[in-house]
Amino acid sequence: MLLKSRPWLQACLQALLVLAAIWFSAVACSAADQLTTYIQKVEPSELFEGADSFGPPQGEPPIAPVFRGSEVLGYAYLNSDFTASAGYSGKPIHIVVGIAANGVIRGIKLVDHKEPIVLIGIPQARVVAALNSIIGKDLGRVAAGLDRPPQVDIVSGATVTVLVMGDSVVRSAVKLIRAHRLDSQQPTAGTSVATEVKRVDEAKVGTQDWETLLGDGSIRSLRLTVGEVSEAFRTSNKDAAAARPEATPETERFIDLYVAPVSVPIIGRSLLGDTLYERLRKQLQPDQAAILVAGDGAYSFKGSGYVRGGIFDRIELLQDGQGVRFHDHDHTRIPALAAAGAPRLREIALFAVPKDFTFDVTEPWELQLLVQRAGEGTQKAVLPYNLGYSLPTPYVKVEKASQTPAAAPVSTAPRVPQPEATVDEGEAPLWIAIWQGSRVKIAITIGALLTLTAIFFFQDWLVRRPKLFAYVRNGYLLFTLVWLGWFANAQLSVVNVFTFANALVTGFNWQFFLAAPLIFLLWAAVAAALLFWGRGPFCGWLCPFGALQELTSNVAKKLKVPQVKLPWGLHERLWPLKYIIFLGLFGLSFYSMALAETLSEVEPFKTAIILKFARQWPFVLFAVTLLVAGLFIERFYCRYLCPLGAALAIPGRIRMFEWLKRWPECGSPCQRCAKECPVQAIHPEGQINVNECIYCMHCQELYQDDHRCPHMIQVRLKREKFMALSTPESRGEVTTKKKVEVTYKGTPIKKADSASDQPA
Repeated sequence: MLLKSRPWLQACLQALLVLAAIWFSAVACSAADQLTTYIQKVEPSELFEGADSFGPPQGEPPIAPVFRGSEVLGYAYLNSDFTASAGYSGKPIHIVVGIAANGVIRGIKLVDHKEPIVLIGIPQARVVAALNSIIGKDLGRVAAGLDRPPQVDIVSGATVTVLVMGDSVVRSAVKLIRAHRLDSQQPTAGTSVATEVKRVDEAKVGTQDWETLLGDGSIRSLRLTVGEVSEAFRTSNKDAAAARPEATPETERFIDLYVAPVSVPIIGRSLLGDTLYERLRKQLQPDQAAILVAGDGAYSFKGSGYVRGGIFDRIELLQDGQGVRFHDHDHTRIPALAAAGAPRLREIALFAVPKDFTFDVTEPWELQLLVQRAGEGTQKAVLPYNLGYSLPTPYVKVEKASQTPAAAPVSTAPRVPQPEATVDEGEAPLWIAIWQGSRVKIAITIGALLTLTAIFFFQDWLVRRPKLFAYVRNGYLLFTLVWLGWFANAQLSVVNVFTFANALVTGFNWQFFLAAPLIFLLWAAVAAALLFWGRGPFCGWLCPFGALQELTSNVAKKLKVPQVKLPWGLHERLWPLKYIIFLGLFGLSFYSMALAETLSEVEPFKTAIILKFARQWPFVLFAVTLLVAGLFIERFYCRYLCPLGAALAIPGRIRMFEWLKRWPECGSPCQRCAKECPVQAIHPEGQINVNECIYCMHCQELYQDDHRCPHMIQVRLKREKFMALSTPESRGEVTTKKKVEVTYKGTPIKKADSASDQPA
């Protein structure tokens, strides 16, 4: 009646129903559209040898048959349609996978990603090569539980990204196989099958001490010494890693690793205590499990990757051929174990198993520990250790049940967000452990910064001694390049500025920045230096690439390479280029950080300093071209192209002190400093442009030099004239002589005259 009396309401409801129908159809078609979009970037022969065409996508999530003529070779699917595949960027990594009907992976094509480490530093070919190690693996055996999931090859510097890619391919393939999408043996809908169902017996309550939990298998442990791990690397023909133990002697404990499912009532209450256990139960969704992982020794099962990218890259939960890695939002730090007699362990972590991972705590499962060591060059060597777990029988109850299997039981539900992890008092944050493990590097860096501060504060004394100052400056630049840059990789970048600005907008977290101690120290020093000296301390002293430019320029000058001085008018018009580049990248970073990081390759820092020229040839050619230009125009890149220099020059305008001294004659008539400034930062009128000054102090050397600075030359001449007028002869004084007897072995030789001053 209400609808009939109000036609406009009926029309609105009909419109809403139409919109809802359109929305649901769009949702239903979106996955197929996504596969259709990405499959256009792939040639069929890249997935299956000899393939020539794709069929239309079918099913949900969609898979597309791959044909050779009329023969079906297998199927293509998109990994992100079946499983989570987000990496560092927080956005999905899209991979088209070719899989045969028997479950063997035949081809893989990385079609889209936003991973910054691959965009700005690690060659994508290396990542793809690591991912291709899955090709040819029989994931049908993995889906049946007969084999463990294959591990991709680790790429140093992109560990998390590669692991996420490999996991998503394996997990998506296993889901596809178990859904019987690759054959005709699909379960018949509506058929009831009697089966036994295992469940955790929630009725059993109480607590137990540590020894009892260990003894009955409620807690499982893995214990390794440094020597055992070194021997395992040696057996795997990874001698470089075997020669680099974490501690000496090799009888030292490498790791004591403990694992237990704390969503089981007795185990959870015993290890967490009643308060924390009840809090955990409220956070967990129905049928969601949680496990506790604890460790002690020289090796951390947490690592530092999850601070930078939100993923724990050293441990993986495995069950029935599938695996999952934990994110930071799955994790809660625990200060201490509540069980009586429990040891005090360095790391204790509580992980909620993600809802999109099918996990049954009553069935056998494993926790895989990836042991990572430095290998040859910059490569990492990795060994997997699996700690198996089976829930003891007393915690399990068995029920009879009937189930009706669906035709395609593939879950595509999104991940249920977990409550944020809380940091309990009693366990130090991870960044503190990182700083403690970098004590030597931190001490050297702080010493270098204090030394540079002393150089600046006592610059007047130092520049009066040009030879000593030349040794100090060249020595410091060499230290910056070799130790700070090539060894410690402490090269600041304009990307750091973008990250900081985005953190202020999206949610600032100090731990993210504290996870890189040397970068944090350098930025703190640069921020303080901006108040005193502007951008000069970093650009002129602490930038490894700037040091490389100046040192190569010094060599070029000694080899008589001709130096080019650009006309002042042209030079002044090239200055703004770096500001335009910076502002463009900065604005772009708020639209797309990944795109901004890609375009920030205008900085050659990663190529020349971080990766030491071990990169694809276009990047190496670009960096070498800039260095060659610097042989003719000193610090060419710093002057005209560096967006980081521009970023530092803008706040550098707020400096509170003026340390660079000038004479009234500077600029008019004297032009010596302006002509000799290595970066042409002095205007013809005499004033120093602090936005461009790199604080090399050459002008201060001239300022004190009474043989090169016209003002000081006049001062010296006046002083010499005054001294000449102050001699005895100029005062009208004469000398008288007196006889002095000279002897040799007591025998007089001659009489010598000796002058003594006497008044005339």
